[in-house]
Amino acid sequence: MKEETGKRRALGMGLEQLFNSEMLDFDQVEKEIVKETPKDEIVEINIEELMSNPYQPRKIFDDESLRELSLSIKEHGVFQPIIVKKSVKGYNIIAGERRVKASKLAGLTKIPAIIRDFTDEEMMQVALLENLQREDLTAIEEAKAYKSIIESLRLTQDELAKRLGKSRSHITNMLGLLRLPLSVQDMVLYNKISMGHARVLSKLENHEQIEELANKIINESLSVRELEKIAEASLFTRMTPVKKSARNKEYKYVEDAIKEKLGTKVSISENKIKISFATKEDLNRILEILNIDVE
Repeated sequence: MKEETGKRRALGMGLEQLFNSEMLDFDQVEKEIVKETPKDEIVEINIEELMSNPYQPRKIFDDESLRELSLSIKEHGVFQPIIVKKSVKGYNIIAGERRVKASKLAGLTKIPAIIRDFTDEEMMQVALLENLQREDLTAIEEAKAYKSIIESLRLTQDELAKRLGKSRSHITNMLGLLRLPLSVQDMVLYNKISMGHARVLSKLENHEQIEELANKIINESLSVRELEKIAEASLFTRMTPVKKSARNKEYKYVEDAIKEKLGTKVSISENKIKISFATKEDLNRILEILNIDVE
């Protein structure tokens, strides 16, 4: 019993290390979970008992890719156990939904699995990271995943870019897609218009004009360059870029120094310093760095 408790604690630390590390790498944590799990704890679960992670950002799975994986599974079996959490009606898939779908196609009724007791927040973060690192999300799914990670881990766009190994402009452009009307987001989601088209549309402000142009792209097969020329016309209202205050620039070097010292988001404006923290534990960590003893 003690050994099992220690194991759970170690795996928990693995997740904590993942979400607080400079680079977000779920593959490594998944490998560690599999490596540290004794063979007798890998169980066969009925595929019919499995349900998608409710925080799964991916809505569309590539049929051809699934067929290829199913052929491999039919010939060699499932190469790595999936990770699940027990729920009231069965099991939620934490990692490995593609393997489950491909196993169904291969005609399997059971699949090897590791059962772990993740929190809802961990379920969301793990699902987002696993999918982002597979690099086969649609642009809208990727944008929503970025937004969720920023909100759940309280990161800035700069911090997320560094931890995912992406450019800041890529993160900004992707998040900009979420300003599009939902009907246009669906067009991007189902690959009716390209990411390049969507990026141009996301710079516009009027939703009716955006929808009109999106339909024009599809009906007239407009190229991105042709769309840019049309969008530059004066009749289209463009988003007004947010200007940073001179005071923010003046104290940016101070913000950066405090951020580096505390390892969290810091902002200075109107003669006030704002220090962000994610959890009670994170606040205690910051107080300890500042050498502040609170009873």
